[in-house]
Amino acid sequence: MRQFSAYVAIDWSGAKGRKHKGIAVAEARGDAAPRLIRPGHIWSREEVLRWLLKQSAEEPTLFGFDFSFAPPLIERGEYLPGEQGVPTTAREFWAYVESRAFDEDLGAASFLEIAHRPHFYFGIADGVKAEYVRFRQCDARLNAQGGRKTASAYDAIGAAQVAKASFSGMRFLHRLDGKVAIWPMDPLPEHGSAVVEIYTRIYLRRAGLSGKKLRSRADLNRALVGLGSRPARLRFEPNDHQTDALVTAAGMRQLATTEPRAFDPDGLTPHIAQAEGWTFGVL
Repeated sequence: MRQFSAYVAIDWSGAKGRKHKGIAVAEARGDAAPRLIRPGHIWSREEVLRWLLKQSAEEPTLFGFDFSFAPPLIERGEYLPGEQGVPTTAREFWAYVESRAFDEDLGAASFLEIAHRPHFYFGIADGVKAEYVRFRQCDARLNAQGGRKTASAYDAIGAAQVAKASFSGMRFLHRLDGKVAIWPMDPLPEHGSAVVEIYTRIYLRRAGLSGKKLRSRADLNRALVGLGSRPARLRFEPNDHQTDALVTAAGMRQLATTEPRAFDPDGLTPHIAQAEGWTFGVL
């Protein structure tokens, strides 16, 4: 089983602007309690990119990001059905998004709202929401196991939407490509750092919790204990972005160090890896 010096979870944001209160970064290392990186700091996506590249060069680190690394493709055979010139692999699609999104700080709202508006659901004026909702193979597998992943990369409205975060994340991955291994598009390296996709609800389930948002130190530490971690030592009540990052960092550490199938899950094929990716923790 591959060992890393640190396990880092990044609660991501696809919001417009240069700084984002929705971004939180936490790390777990050794058997210590997970901790926040620069608590109180308001991160930009570009800052996260620079920090990750520096950290990955210093020590082997597993980084997790909570956005979809690619849209669904297997179900319909295309990311954006009916469009011409759209690639059919995740890596090429990241470059495609980068070439058509012009928002500051790696944002991608313009890709959804202008470049390919008909493919995304923004409200009742677009018709029936169910017609837009498509899932990747790993999402379908998680749902079949009771994982309750209901947000689709094509759903761009509401607090639970993941479209803007995911497409801004694809611009981020394009900048990382070739510098740090991105699993499962890249094989897990024998040495060095890697980046994976994460989903906090997986770790809340592993901790024995129902999947509710954690907004207190008490709730946070119940989740951490359920993941075999020491409780966090915070001097303030965390927000849900911070608790998501802390719980997921601890969960990544537990999964990577105790589960032989962590990087070899059932159902992951080479085609799925290159076209859609996979969520770390869907086994």
